[in-house]
Amino acid sequence: MSQKRKTGKRAASIRLRLPATSANLGPAFDAAALALNLFITIDAKPAEAFSINASGRDKDICGALTEQHLILSTYREVLKSRGKNVTPLALRIRNEIPIGKGCGSSAAARLAGIVLANHFGNLRWSDAQIIGEASRREHHPDNASACWMGGLTVARMSGEAEAHVIRTQPKGKWSLLLAIPEQALPTEEARRVLPLQYSRADTVANIQNSMLLFAAFSQGRHDLLGAALQDRIHQPYRAPLCPLLACLQELAGNNGILGVALSGAGPSVIIFLDPHASLLKAQKLISAHLTRSRLHAEVISTSIATRGGRGWAP
Repeated sequence: MSQKRKTGKRAASIRLRLPATSANLGPAFDAAALALNLFITIDAKPAEAFSINASGRDKDICGALTEQHLILSTYREVLKSRGKNVTPLALRIRNEIPIGKGCGSSAAARLAGIVLANHFGNLRWSDAQIIGEASRREHHPDNASACWMGGLTVARMSGEAEAHVIRTQPKGKWSLLLAIPEQALPTEEARRVLPLQYSRADTVANIQNSMLLFAAFSQGRHDLLGAALQDRIHQPYRAPLCPLLACLQELAGNNGILGVALSGAGPSVIIFLDPHASLLKAQKLISAHLTRSRLHAEVISTSIATRGGRGWAP
């Protein structure tokens, strides 16, 4: 986040740069997420009326000037809840994050709205308040914490609008691919298929795998990833809504593919590669396997973003 000097009585313009995120990471349901080097960049300045100039991925959604626009609706709601006047804004948005496909687009949009309200409303919120407000609106803290802090975050909610967050930078090189299908999947729909209760065995397995997953990232243990990504809490129930998952899990453990997991609630899938594997060969292998399975997805390379939204501050 960077900003220009104030001029006159009006708040200065501001630039936000917020990364995509991949949450859950297999067993760490609603608890952990990675920031990815795919960004939404927003330039905002005071104006006589609201306007949006959007480019990049899903530009029609990003540029739709409606009451449901997630950035602007969050901006208005936060200011009104604090008794502040709503300053109309002219936004220029350049987007790389797939919308509605499990890559943290809603968390990035809500954080953008909150940070714009913080800036133009002179709220002077701390990082904890910004993440807490976004987590409350998201109903879970994982995407919001990684989007704002960068790297790998582990988070839990404490109270209605508080989040405890630990950020770390995974050790070593982590090569990633994202398989992104054409159709979006609303998070609410992906939530509805989850059971209300789980067995002790499933719960214990996920706790163990989550701990192993954090150890794998923090110690650079790529060899642990295949086992650590195993999940019994959400992926088995979401698999029918996310056909890419079962298809790509067939490739895990071979040809440099370390492990596969739903990205967030899906339907996109995050694929972890051996750091010595060829990205191009892996992309071709995955695309060919999807074609044989009569599935289609855009397969793009990415990496872990070391900086989140706050890391772009001057």
